This record gives sequence, structure tokens and C-alpha cells, in this order.
Amino acid sequence: MQHSIVWLSEIKKAGFRIDAEYWRPDFIRNAALVSAENRIKDFVAANIPNIKSSPVSRDFEYLEISKISLDNLTYETTPVAVGEEPDRATYILQKGDIAVSTVRPNRNAVAFVVEDGIIGSSGLAILRAENIAAEYLLAFCKTPYFINCLVRASKSTMYPAVSNADVLDTPLFVPSPHFESLIAELIKDALLSIDIAKEVYSQAETQLLSEVGLIEWRPEHRLTFIVNYSEMQQAGRMDAEYFQPKYGEIVAAIKGYAGGWDTLGNLVTMQKCIEVGSGEYLESGIPFVRVSNLSPFDITEEKYISESLYSEIAQHQPRQGEILLTKDATPGIAHYLSEPPRPMIPSGGILRLQNKTGLLNNECLTLILNSLLTKEQANRDAGGSVIRHWRPDQIEQVVIPIIAPETQVAIREQVSESAALRRQSRQLLDLAKGAVELAIEQDEAAALAWLEANDAFNLR
Repeated sequence: MQHSIVWLSEIKKAGFRIDAEYWRPDFIRNAALVSAENRIKDFVAANIPNIKSSPVSRDFEYLEISKISLDNLTYETTPVAVGEEPDRATYILQKGDIAVSTVRPNRNAVAFVVEDGIIGSSGLAILRAENIAAEYLLAFCKTPYFINCLVRASKSTMYPAVSNADVLDTPLFVPSPHFESLIAELIKDALLSIDIAKEVYSQAETQLLSEVGLIEWRPEHRLTFIVNYSEMQQAGRMDAEYFQPKYGEIVAAIKGYAGGWDTLGNLVTMQKCIEVGSGEYLESGIPFVRVSNLSPFDITEEKYISESLYSEIAQHQPRQGEILLTKDATPGIAHYLSEPPRPMIPSGGILRLQNKTGLLNNECLTLILNSLLTKEQANRDAGGSVIRHWRPDQIEQVVIPIIAPETQVAIREQVSESAALRRQSRQLLDLAKGAVELAIEQDEAAALAWLEANDAFNLR
């Protein structure tokens, strides 16, 4: 059993926090690592413009917590039309801002904003660095020290959250100019690697669409069109959306491709995954990968199951060379396991695909699955009014172009290069936050020696 002895004066200083969780010994030790003389609020802008007081009269990209990667520096935004602003749309962001999730701080959802004009959710604390490098501040916000500070400050048990004030009041480890510059450069290089990775991947997507003659094609939603009754009978459906001409145009382009085509069911074998009840979730253990944890580039960790349960269902462990494909909620997200994956169990909303013909290499097939060629077929097929569901029998009938071998080789090289750049970015981020963590726990000299030992300066 753990216990802490706390003076009344300390309780008063903490705003009369008397809950035992707040005074856990590890939290007390963590708080002692950094002097409270300097706090984040002393190094960031006091006010961030928001659309509540200064409404925007334009379409914009919206950043919400769920779209921030937990493992690297990337995030996704959602386009929003003027007049359709989500209730939580609040902050007007600019390049260099750091967005920190105030909800479930243990997840450490932190984003480095790379363009002006994005609107951020009210569930984010926005740090606009002043008198300190924004890149250094980002690395600091990814350290275990920062996470523990926010977890300790959480005042809710069912849905842990902190306030903006909690984030701003976090004591900041203020580095020497030399150390600050080194960490900032590591983060800048990590961001640059991500930018190049995105560009290389975009080139692969462009080459794919050009190959099938769809580089200039844009989906058009028509209000009226004619469908024969025989087509409805054949499809077994009569909802108008299914028969939108744009879907037929995609399928026709694939079937008209000079290299030929086949159905996905003929190209791969599909294996269903298992659903684990929420009562089995733990704070740590074997990652349980849900649809929301899967992207073409990353698999994030959020829910866990026990190792004993994992041993019972280990046959559902994905293997190197497989493609994970979502069929529920957000159908049509594909992730290729190019390296031996760490232990994990995918949820029942994910399928495991094994390439059985070799007509397409895995990188090219995954790119096709993530492209509009397959996305539009998923949009056509998937049903469900609350949670979208793409049935396996529908997925088997998806038409796939058999891309020319020389183009496949080029796509494989581009996709592999993009993946390598993302790994490099993640490695640079890990080095930067690891060095800041070591400087906090020991000193900057130890952190610099660690960076040197890990060859950090040759990775840049």
C-alpha cells in the first residue's frame, strides 16, 4: 500500500486538494523535478483569438482532439463550410501553435500546427510560444513529466480532464540557449521529414490515379439520374445514393484499365478479427486496436487487454505482410504491416487481408485500398444509420485494377520511402523528448551525452 505524508500548508497551496490520488508518491516526486518559478503561462501568449468573439466568414479546416496522432507529429483536419461550424469550434490557430488536449491528458494528444487559419476545438489548450522556441515547448509537452503533471491536475474520474489554467500553470523546465536550440532543431527536422513523407506519398497517389486515367476526375453528386429497374434488382437495393453515377464512373474506369482488373476477394484472403468487451479493457497490457486507432500510416494505442486474455486469442495477432482494413464506423482504411508488428489484437471492425496472388505488391494494393478508387466503392456500399458497416461480402466484390508491373515498382519505392521518412520523424521526436526528459530528471549534460550516444546529430 502506498502512502504520503503531506503538510497542511502544501494542501492549502494546492487549492485544498485533499483527494488521495493527487498526493500519490510518484506525483509528488514528479512535481519536485521542476521548479515552480517558471510556468508555461510565462512563455506563451495570454490570449488566443477565437471565433466566438471574432466570427469567421469563410470555410475552414477544423482540428479536433480525435484527429491528433498520439505517436508522432501529424494530425488531420476536417473541412467545414461557413455557417456549419461545430459547437466546439473555437480557436483561430496559426503556424507554430501547440495544441494540447485537455481531455484525457494521459493520452498526450499534442499537435504542432503547421499552417495558419485552422480552427481548433474548445477541448484544446493553445500554446503560442513567446520568448522560447515553439519546437522546444512541443518536445517538453511530450515528456512523461508534463503528462504526469496534467494527470495529477485532473479533477474528473469518469472522464478525466484538465482546464486551460492547469496546462498554463504547469512548471516549465527552462533550458539553456544551446540545449533549447538543439532540441528545436531536432523537432524541425522531424517536421521536415513528415512534410517530405507526405509529398512522396502524394506522388504515389498521383501516379496511381494517372495510370487508371482518373487524375482529373472529381466526384459529382447529381440530384437527378435514371436507373433501370433491372439494375436495382441486380443490386438488391433501391436507395438513390447507391446509384449515384459517380460510383459507376469509378467502376467503369477500373474495368476499362488496360492492365485488367479483378475483385478484391480473388486477390486476397480475408480473416475476421475478434471483439473484446469493454469490461476487458485495462490501463496497460496488450494493445487492443480499434478502428479509431488505425490509419494508413500509424497504429495508435489507447485500449489494452490482459496478457492472459491475449494468450487465449493470440491466433488473431496480425503478421508481417498482412493488410489491416476497416469495415465498420470509418470503412476503407487500410494499413500495411511491412515489418513484424508488436503484439496487438485488432477489433471486430477490422479485417486481416493476406495477398494470395501476387498480382499486386502489398504497397500498391494498400495504396489502392486507401485511394478514391476504393473509398468511393466503400461509400456506395456501406450501410447503417448510426454506425456505418461495410459487409465482408461487399468488400470481396470491390473491383481493383491490376496495375502495370513497372508502375507497381515505382509505387512501392515511393510508399516505402514515405514510410521510412515517417519512421525517421518519429525517431527524431523520441530523441528530442527523451533528451528533455533526461535533462529534467538529471541535467542537460546527461541529456547531451545521451543524444551523442544515440547518434542523434547524424540523423538530422
